[in-house]
Amino acid sequence: MGTVVDLLPSLGLRITAGPTELRGLTDDDLPVLCALAEEGIHPADQMPFYFPWSQAPRGELARNTAQFHWRARATFSPRAWSLHLGVWHEGELVGSQGFDTTNYLVTRTGETGSWLGQRFQGRGIGTVMRQVICAFVFDHLEGVEVTSAAFVDNPASLAVSRKVGYRENGMMRRQRREGELALLQGLVLRPDDLVRCEYPLEVHGLEPFQRSIGLEPR
Repeated sequence: MGTVVDLLPSLGLRITAGPTELRGLTDDDLPVLCALAEEGIHPADQMPFYFPWSQAPRGELARNTAQFHWRARATFSPRAWSLHLGVWHEGELVGSQGFDTTNYLVTRTGETGSWLGQRFQGRGIGTVMRQVICAFVFDHLEGVEVTSAAFVDNPASLAVSRKVGYRENGMMRRQRREGELALLQGLVLRPDDLVRCEYPLEVHGLEPFQRSIGLEPR
């Protein structure tokens, strides 16, 4: 009989860079992550996300967060997949880093998205976790491009993108909250532009994950 990791190799993926580790979120991890989300991700008068999921009431936000991760697992396939890893810094769960893609074997591209508990912000962790996921995609998944975006009134996210090496890639007009227009800055990163973190990556569980998305391990 196999294990849950055999069935869904993303749960066994672990990427370490010095004191920061990105790894698959198990059901045992989700209550901690959900509690962290309910502690706060951003000030109440701000909204950094395309969809205002973080506005949900306490309790509902925790349930929605767990369901989001369960849904990503349930719909994972080589044609369309979302990799949402927990971020641990110095052994403490501090947030989540994602990479979403469709038809990856053809496009070799996808979009990063992340959040960090508010009490862990301003310490450089957001930059490192983005550097780690981008280096992982380029070095181990044969990626050729990574995209991201941030609203123009979210200078912290835009600053992280610039530090990592993203270039501006057009402006989009979006409804953010009900009836609210917001300008979204598109961003693109290619391997030669990536500003890497100071620590080398150590990756565990790579080959099973590569096979799960249709790549042949080298």
